[in-house]
Amino acid sequence: MGSRRRHPLLVPVLLCAFVVLVARPTDASGEGVDPDSATDSGLSAEVTRLYADAAVITQQYEAGRREAEAEGAKARRYEELLVRERRDIAVLHEDLGRIARGQYRSGGGLPLTAQMLLADSPDELMRGQRAVWQADLAVNNAIDKSRRAEARLAADEAKAAAHWQKLERRNGEIAKLKRTIEAKLEEARWTLQGRADASVAAGSCRGAVRLDQPDPGTMPEYVTPVETYELSASFGSGGDRWANGHTGQDFAVPIGTPVRAVGAGTVVSVSCGGAFGIEIVIEHPGGYYTQYAHLAAVTVDQGQRVTPGQWIGQTGTTGNSTGPHLHFEVRVTPELGSGVDPAAWLSARGVQL
Repeated sequence: MGSRRRHPLLVPVLLCAFVVLVARPTDASGEGVDPDSATDSGLSAEVTRLYADAAVITQQYEAGRREAEAEGAKARRYEELLVRERRDIAVLHEDLGRIARGQYRSGGGLPLTAQMLLADSPDELMRGQRAVWQADLAVNNAIDKSRRAEARLAADEAKAAAHWQKLERRNGEIAKLKRTIEAKLEEARWTLQGRADASVAAGSCRGAVRLDQPDPGTMPEYVTPVETYELSASFGSGGDRWANGHTGQDFAVPIGTPVRAVGAGTVVSVSCGGAFGIEIVIEHPGGYYTQYAHLAAVTVDQGQRVTPGQWIGQTGTTGNSTGPHLHFEVRVTPELGSGVDPAAWLSARGVQL
């Protein structure tokens, strides 16, 4: 079973405008652009832009999910508060009933004239009046307290409902946007793959597409060939598809994922057809070569110098491939059969898969 590791998504600034990665097709010579090449560049650029958009909206979706959890916690706290308030109101209603029953038994509801006629002395009359006044005050206070509690309950119920509505509305908006972008991305990816398959079937590459490169920033000397991935088949692993063991390291990634040069070097070949489909081979200092295979598009030409992290192509599933992934090899010659373990080679250069 392949090991699994996730790296940060390929988004320079997650919540900025999506136009950062929009590609501008150009011709390497600076002269007129071939219509087919321009179309290919536009499609590759669209996939790259949608790839970045999807990464952005995924981050927003995760942020929305965390916000939803916070809103849910608030709503649950309000629900707990409402339970307590309803319990308190029930107690208040019981108190009111007890006071009313006490007044009825004690004659507290007698009119003042009747109390004067029945009183045996002025002191008894005053005590009776004081008792009536205290009972009335207790009733009024209990009624006011009950009304305030009921008003607070109604306000808190409205707050709780508003929190749940906000939560549902936010989740719905993000989910809809995510579905829309993912659908566009999936369609663009398979259009890109279809053109790549046609090139492989014809045995001739369509030429390099031109994409705006990401800001290199402080790029290390060596990097992984793709930035976000899951490892699948490893070097030397067995299987029906390889007669003498797997010759590289596979990175499971969607079609159209930007592929990076793992280090500085020179492109020694760009080819289409055969088991590896569309592939690139780069020569690095020290006599090593890296291969990037099963691509859907290339963004470099033979003889071109590349820098660490530079986008050199986009992943696909051309050639002898069962699904979208990048097949990455490290060799001591440009040809197949001279491979070394890519994971160990990268690890020796400070890159852990």
